[in-house]
Order: sequence, then structure tokens, then C-alpha cells
Amino acid sequence: MSKQLHQFLLTLVVGAPATLAAQAGSPAGAVPVANLVARREALIARIKSGVAIIRGASELSADPPESKYPQDTFRQDNDFFYLTGLESRDSWIVVAASDSGRGESYLFLPPRNPSRERWTGPKLGPGPEAAAATGIPVENIHSADSVEVLLRSILFRGGNRSPTLWFRRTSWDSGPQFIRTLALDTQRIATQDLLPALAPLRAVKDGDEIRRLTRAVELSAEGHVAAMKFARPGVFEYEIEAVAEQTFRSLGAERLGYPSIVGSGINSTVLHYDANRRKTEAGDLIVMDMAAEFGYQTADITRTIPVSGKFTPRQKAIYELVLGSQQAAIDSVRPGITLRQLDQISRRYMTEHSGDLCGAGGCVKYYIHGLSHWIGMDVHDVGGALPLAVGMAFTVEPGIYIPDEALGVRIEDDVLVTAAGPVILSKGAPKTVAEIEKLMAGKRGQ
Repeated sequence: MSKQLHQFLLTLVVGAPATLAAQAGSPAGAVPVANLVARREALIARIKSGVAIIRGASELSADPPESKYPQDTFRQDNDFFYLTGLESRDSWIVVAASDSGRGESYLFLPPRNPSRERWTGPKLGPGPEAAAATGIPVENIHSADSVEVLLRSILFRGGNRSPTLWFRRTSWDSGPQFIRTLALDTQRIATQDLLPALAPLRAVKDGDEIRRLTRAVELSAEGHVAAMKFARPGVFEYEIEAVAEQTFRSLGAERLGYPSIVGSGINSTVLHYDANRRKTEAGDLIVMDMAAEFGYQTADITRTIPVSGKFTPRQKAIYELVLGSQQAAIDSVRPGITLRQLDQISRRYMTEHSGDLCGAGGCVKYYIHGLSHWIGMDVHDVGGALPLAVGMAFTVEPGIYIPDEALGVRIEDDVLVTAAGPVILSKGAPKTVAEIEKLMAGKRGQ
């Protein structure tokens, strides 16, 4: 490489807009700074006079044994992204509250390395670009190698003799030594698990999160429609998977929400089957549990379809029992009710309407998993046993799995709680028997 070309490339890297690291180019766009500020202020209110620290994700080595696949080496830590909107690797955020109820946030980013950026592209380092992207004052943005020293200073500032350090205990074993050392200093420092403070905040989505989640669900539904149109006896499960995932990506999904499940025949009765290798046969039901992530929000949709395009009478009866159990739960959604109560409503409906479909004890004995879980930044997101509130999103997914008949049915929708009632975000994916059979018969536009 000539000296002139070398210098030109260095100039491009150093002068490139650092906002490339703040989700620029992502179909979802950047998180509004006002939302980031509001999230940090809400966390400050929860930790009172404590100091919270979160480490962003690190990039895995592209060499064995960590990862053989460079494209899978990085996804930002959810909590770090929630509070900063940044995808910067090996970074930290410290949120410090005070007795007065006020607080400050501090961001720690790796310094830029122009020589390395020739290979990896421009990265966001400490400076005004990071301040503009996050709303954290530039004087509170430092190099990542100073986090240990400055954290100690923040903890004991003003002569504080009994600071509280909030960190995620789930990361204790893999955390850096200085966090473990501080946490063990029980004579001077109290510790609190940060997850219970953050989970209720993340469980209630703000407007930008609802926009992202809604889009994730919409494009996931489009993937299911494409898969329904494609499915026919003789295709492999992985071919159906490929059609759906290509649709996700073509509409703006940057990654999958989770490994796709396409289980036909006996595989339809395996809850987390994801080998997707079987060749479908006439008469099979196919459980398709597939969804995309959009802007760090993931959908979670399941549809069950007859590969031949038409349900048998037996399949239809089981399917409509599952559908009725789902609708009974959705009709009961309101602020204040819990996911556990919805689960009970769904099971009660199935028990009362099974008739002789599944013999003694009814079909509920084949309903072997819970009805719901939270969705958001993870497909099984944080939230625990919180009662429903406006802005929360969750799945409703009853199922019946009868291995002796190679017959599995699961129907899963994504529901948003609003003041006006539940909104089914995944309504774009057909789910009644008539809708599915009509689509698969080619009576909708191809």
C-alpha cells in the first residue's frame, strides 16, 4: 500500500462520523435522546442514593474457540442499550443517584484506534459525538480504562461512608475483578441486585419501543404469510424456515429474535425443536414458531398449518379448541390482571370445552407449558410476576401436543396492553381455520 493511500484511509477513518456506532444505518434508527434521558432518570429514582454500574457487551474473538463465525460476534447488552442507545463494544455506564433525588450518568467508551478502524470501520469514542447521541454531558464521558478509578471516586464522593453499589448479580461470575472486590468490601459498601430495579422499567414500553416492537411483529407476520404460501407436502422444514427468514431480513430485520422452529408431523409435538431437517408429508401439521428482531425489540409468533392446505376434522377440532383457549385469555386482558391469572383462564376454557376430544381428563393434560411470557428486548423478557400495566407486551400461546398422534398445535400472538384494551400486534398472520385454508389455497394475492 502506498504512503499516500495509507494516509488517505487514515483520514477517512478519523474524520468519519462517529454516530455510525449509535445505530446509524439501522432500519430502526437511533433511540431518541429524550427517551434515553427519561430512562436514566427513572432508574435514578429507583436506586435513590446508590450508584449503578452496567457493562456493555464485549466482542468475541473471531478465532476458535470463542466463535468460528465473525457475523455472530456481537450484540449489545440489553440494559446498556436501554440506557444509552449505543452499540459500542467494551463500554460502561454508571448511574449515580443522590439523597436529593438528583443524579448523574457517566459513560465510559474505549478510545478510538484509527489503525484498527481501518479494518473495522469508525467507532464511537469519548467526546461530543457520544454526548449528542446519549444526552450524557461530555464532561461525564471518559475512556473505558478509567472506569475502576472513577467508580470508586463516585461511590465515595462527598465523604459518603456507606455507599450502595447496584449491579446485576447474574453477571457476578463473569464480571471484572474490581466489581467483585468492591462487592466483597461489605464493611464499607452495601450491594443491591440491579435487575429488580431495571426490570419494571423495561417491562413498560415507551413510544419508541412500541414503534420498534410493532414493526418487529409486523414483519414477522409477513414472514409467516410467506411460509404459509410456500408450504406444501414434500418440502423440507428448513425450506419453510428459509422463506420466512428471508422475508424478515428483506423487510429490515437485523437478526432473528430466536432460532426458528418449524416442526412437522411428530416434530410438531416437540416444544423447542429447531433442527428443521424433516421432509414434510401430506397430512402433517406444521408448528411454525418464528420471529424477527427489529431495533433491539423482538416479536414471537407461532402459527400451526396443515401442509396439505386443509385441516382434517380431527386437526380442526383440536386447533379450534386451542384457538378458543387463547381468545378466552385475550378477552380477559386488562391492567392489574397477572399472566398467571390469564393462564388459569385459558386452562379453564380448555377443560370446559374439551368434550371427548382427548378422553378422560380432557385435553388440558396435553397443554404442557405456560400461556404467556413478556417480550421486548429479549424473546423471554424481564418482568417476572408484575401485574399488567399499559405499555406492557407479552405473548398468549396455548398449545396441545399429542405425540401418539404426531399432532401438535400451538397458536401464539403478541399482545400490547393499552388504555383502550388489548391490541393484538400479530394480527397480520392469519390464524382462523378459514383464513389459513384460504391463504394456502391461493385465494389471496400471491
